[in-house]
Amino acid sequence: MSKILIGIDPDVDKSGFARIEGNQLKLDNLSFFDLYEELKFYKELEVKPVVYIECGFLNKSNFHKKAGMSAALNAKIGERTGANFETAKKIVEMCEYLKMPYVKIQPKASKITNDYFKKITGINARTNQEQRDAMMLIWGR
Repeated sequence: MSKILIGIDPDVDKSGFARIEGNQLKLDNLSFFDLYEELKFYKELEVKPVVYIECGFLNKSNFHKKAGMSAALNAKIGERTGANFETAKKIVEMCEYLKMPYVKIQPKASKITNDYFKKITGINARTNQEQRDAMMLIWGR
């Protein structure tokens, strides 16, 4: 059996999910409990995957105010950012509970377009930003 790599871009609603197993790729968006069921499946395999989790809370500055926007909108951005950080922490906790090896990744790169993603990965399927971010966590490892 070949190594299995899983990338997760945490989100409150549905997290971006990417898996590389040999030459097989999977891209998806999964709710928190669908993600749990997916990881639980891999726990039973002889070869455990390594899970790479984007952890925005590792960045020193998490101030996300947008100039010229209302206080209410900026508060909503902060609320959403905090909720995503908590989701990432819960996914780390999930991996610990399932005894799955994981790596917390500090986000550094900017978002990539679908065209650029297709060019560097050769994946021609339609993708969304969460799926691309999840795949970039594991691409080339």
